[in-house]
Amino acid sequence: MGVIAHVAIVGGGFSGSLAAINVLRHDGPRATLIDRQADAGVGLAYGAAHPSHLLNVRAANMSAFPDDPGHFVRWLASRGLAADGQSFVPRLVYGAYLRELLDRVAADFPGRLRIVRGEAVDIAEHHGVCVVLADGTSVEADAAVLAVGNLPPHTPGELAAESLAPGRYVGDCWSAAATDGLREDDTVLILGTGLTMVDVVLLLEAKGFAGRIVALSRRGLLPHAHAAPAGAWTPIADRPSTILSDLVRTLRRRSGAIGWRSAIDELRPFTQAMWRTATATERARFIRHARPWWDIHRHRLAPEVADRIAALRSSGRLEIAAGKICSAATGANGIAVEWRPRGQDARERRVVQRIINCTGPQGDLVRTSVPVLGNLVARGVIRPDTARLGIDVDEQMRVIGRDGTPNRRLFALGPMTRGAFWEIVAVPDIRGQAWTLARRLSNAHWVAEGL
Repeated sequence: MGVIAHVAIVGGGFSGSLAAINVLRHDGPRATLIDRQADAGVGLAYGAAHPSHLLNVRAANMSAFPDDPGHFVRWLASRGLAADGQSFVPRLVYGAYLRELLDRVAADFPGRLRIVRGEAVDIAEHHGVCVVLADGTSVEADAAVLAVGNLPPHTPGELAAESLAPGRYVGDCWSAAATDGLREDDTVLILGTGLTMVDVVLLLEAKGFAGRIVALSRRGLLPHAHAAPAGAWTPIADRPSTILSDLVRTLRRRSGAIGWRSAIDELRPFTQAMWRTATATERARFIRHARPWWDIHRHRLAPEVADRIAALRSSGRLEIAAGKICSAATGANGIAVEWRPRGQDARERRVVQRIINCTGPQGDLVRTSVPVLGNLVARGVIRPDTARLGIDVDEQMRVIGRDGTPNRRLFALGPMTRGAFWEIVAVPDIRGQAWTLARRLSNAHWVAEGL
């Protein structure tokens, strides 16, 4: 491919911003960061946060740089914001940290970072790449990186959202329409019981909503809470089997010896390699049978947040239900929803005034409404991974086209590459991936010390 003098990065959230920052820190190519939002460097997770939303990872593990794990804790300390690395700080604070990093690297490398506000709708290739924007302008570069973050959830077909009255169903849980305009005696149905549901419940509470909330998912599973740091233990030295029954036995045995949190945590050095070496059948079995339990154990809540959710449940204001939506129809008093509780034949009916979709991010490229992804799929430039979790990439993060050939000029990173890496949704994983890709784009063998 030759020397890359200029890279275009589509997406200015955490993944894209870290890619740009690390490219410049590695004395690599010029970078153009393209994002629909004016506030590049923050992304949905931190830009749409409320002061009540805390990070789900302790501050000690939230440095933006794998080569400087104490960076975020020092940044907090310099501003008097946290006493130690064991705290769970507000996500808005982390957003400020990312913005400052991006501003700092732009100042330290003048003329080498350009931020473009706009929506990328396609990427054409000739001698290099051309990122086409919705306003008709374009960005020419030698290579491009897709860092589009998580895709919004699909509307369940049982809802027939187009037939629901405006304001009754909200597909974008981060929009003001999700939490504004509710009366204190209303009932809100949230689809999903994961981390996004928790965020929306906290936001409803912060805005003074005093009505009832029902959160519904197939299994009704809630994320577990972090606990106090465990005492010292000797982690496993060998990579566990990827056969699901063997893995479950290993986790149960280790949980009995060191606690389930430590048993999950000690897998971290092996998880991506386990996923890469697992067969398609083993991956499919894991997704179908084990993923919900993996998610609630692996992606945990800050203890303070878990306590608030428990209090809302104890007061009766929050109900967690397990079941499957059967139908929904708008009436005079709201939406009449029917669902079948898990393990039962009889349906349950409830009238709610609003439905908020918190089923979590989706990655099926065939169903995406994101223009740049849709156009690239249609032309065969990118393809879905076999599990339909996102974009198919190789170990070097090169996208793989319809014909199975890795693209030398187009890369992807972040949550949309979970089909190849699985553990690629949390900050500790994405920062390592962004670091690695930046080194490859820069032909780097060293990096200048700290920002």
